[in-house]
Amino acid sequence: MTDYHYDVVVIGAGPAGEGAAMNATKHGKRVAIIEDKLQVGGNCTHLGTIPSKALRHSVKQIITFNTNAMFRDIGEPRWFSFPRVLQNAEKVIGKQVKLRTQFYARNKVDLFSGKACFLDGNRVEVKGSGQTQEILHAKTFVIATGSRPYLPDNVNFRHRRIYNSDTILKLEHTPRTLVIYGAGVIGCEYASIFAGLGVKVDLVNPGSRLLSFLDDEISDALSYHLRNNGVLVRHNEEYEAVEGEEHGVVVSLRSGKRIRADAFLWCNGRTGNSDNLGLENIGVTPNSRGQIQVDEHYCTEVPNVYAAGDVIGWPSLASAAYDQGRAASSDIVHDNYFHFINEVPTGIYTIPEISSVGKTERELTEAKVPYEVGQAFFKDLARAQITGEAVGMLKLLFHRETKEILGIHCFGDQAAEIVHIGQAIMKQPGEANSLDYFINTTFNYPTMAEAYRVAALNGMNRIF
Repeated sequence: MTDYHYDVVVIGAGPAGEGAAMNATKHGKRVAIIEDKLQVGGNCTHLGTIPSKALRHSVKQIITFNTNAMFRDIGEPRWFSFPRVLQNAEKVIGKQVKLRTQFYARNKVDLFSGKACFLDGNRVEVKGSGQTQEILHAKTFVIATGSRPYLPDNVNFRHRRIYNSDTILKLEHTPRTLVIYGAGVIGCEYASIFAGLGVKVDLVNPGSRLLSFLDDEISDALSYHLRNNGVLVRHNEEYEAVEGEEHGVVVSLRSGKRIRADAFLWCNGRTGNSDNLGLENIGVTPNSRGQIQVDEHYCTEVPNVYAAGDVIGWPSLASAAYDQGRAASSDIVHDNYFHFINEVPTGIYTIPEISSVGKTERELTEAKVPYEVGQAFFKDLARAQITGEAVGMLKLLFHRETKEILGIHCFGDQAAEIVHIGQAIMKQPGEANSLDYFINTTFNYPTMAEAYRVAALNGMNRIF
């Protein structure tokens, strides 16, 4: 047994852990990070954000090849298997792991491989794969262990045709038919991906509409395009049983319906990775979903133990997790950059993709805010006509009197990039946050960013 002493020990090498560790070491703290996987990057790199988005990009290229008449001179439409398309994602994962491993080495952050368990408020034990056992002493800890799919006990996830959003990346064949249970962000993204590969998808949604946190118009557009791409969306349905058979899966719904498919994908909820950390030894109690409660400074019930990322719940996004980790670390080192992460843009990588920031029309209506709408449809933009990505729109919500930007909602190609232009203006103080910025600023032409000028002019025409 070996003892080590640090200023800060971070548990988990995903985005939140990386953000916390990098910020602390840049401020001269002696930092260690503990990771129970063989490589750094967390679920974001190995099971979630990176592989699913790389997979989506490849599928989008296939869709373009198979639907663009120009490519018919090269050959007929092609069929690609899921495992073959996944190979591109694996290359990206390798590059991300190499990059992030170099970060820790360059910044002299000690990396320990193994499972962490608190012994008390200042000591954590690291159990390696063999007989190795190390005790790390620290003044402060940051828990950044992420989350995993919530798996109900009455579904046999050991069956070779029943998958969750982690194990789907081990799929070794391309099913002809697939049932996806859960129509949240992950479920909708995988519905888009598999539909793009020509798989017949049933998307079973326990709720009444897709992604109800979105602006209603954007949610409706997503529903239309999923259905247009062959996805059968079943709202207000809950599963009764999922039975794996030799050649398929039968899903029984409480409504009495039965759906047969080649494979089943569970995408309904996540659980924080807080078990087996010895939290009972330090007085931290997670909730029923394994999430750790924190205050407005990302501190837990124990003053020297912080938590950040998916393990604390909302918004469970890699982008927010990195910033939460940095924020927790800022509180530890007392720098000038601490802020609580409460304004996070959504980035949903369906086909087409979705991104938004700020208020929705429903929220503004309920709050009785006198707002107006400015719209730009991609089909009218020269850049979208050139690229052939004419599906989508940008919608600006602004105050009728002050012209303050209140919400930005984008649906279509590059939506997650486009939204940041408006986000930057929304963050400006006072009168600088105004629709006038987009009217008085010259945008490159032709670009997708030009949609802001078009939408702003459209909105101004509504208030004169």
